[in-house]
Amino acid sequence: MGKEFLNKQGDSMSDCGYSSTRSAPPRTIGLTGGVGMGKTTISNYLATVRQLPVLDADVYAREAVEPGCAVLHEIVERYGPSILMPNGRLDRARLGEIIFHSPPERLWIEQRIHPYVRDRITAELQELARRREAIAVVVVPLLFEARMTDLVNEIWVVNCPREQQIERLMQRDVEGSGNGRLSLEQIHARIDSQMPISQKISHANVIIQNTSTLDDLFKQIDWALQHASESSAS
Repeated sequence: MGKEFLNKQGDSMSDCGYSSTRSAPPRTIGLTGGVGMGKTTISNYLATVRQLPVLDADVYAREAVEPGCAVLHEIVERYGPSILMPNGRLDRARLGEIIFHSPPERLWIEQRIHPYVRDRITAELQELARRREAIAVVVVPLLFEARMTDLVNEIWVVNCPREQQIERLMQRDVEGSGNGRLSLEQIHARIDSQMPISQKISHANVIIQNTSTLDDLFKQIDWALQHASESSAS
């Protein structure tokens, strides 16, 4: 698979899933990278500035554990009601403490959430193809780990040094937990739970270096949109 290195220039509990056959727009970009490396910044730019349809696996993963869905029911059966917040929603911080320190438990969770996410992405891609969209962007942090590369025909990996990754994660609140910021131990656990970024880069069509300014980042994205598909096809 070819690579372009971009430099400074340029609703019932039993029915919460979807199922459909593979169909997608002609150019389907899979955006991935390490946690805290800048996927959200890139996907927001693609959606708001470039006006591209963006499918976010994290959004679908949250849907999978909404109250009333079968996956949440299974999680409560496994870990007990203390895994829920007082409002009945999943305590994501508490679950994170379990799965980021226990690979078997992480695998158990992924085996329940990933199929739901895959079905949601497939259904949305099918709809985009029906609408004759030329490009779709699929944001999947675990694109390789979840074996979803077959859903896309072009892979973009965002990259930055581990030190910069840690710094960004230290500034990011634990989403929806109310427990403040991630500790250094929690940050390392999250980074180490994913495939090493070097392995992801080795399978990329496009590598976006998120190490400088937003302007530099956006120039790389614009360049990739214009040129990367040509390189992938050659």
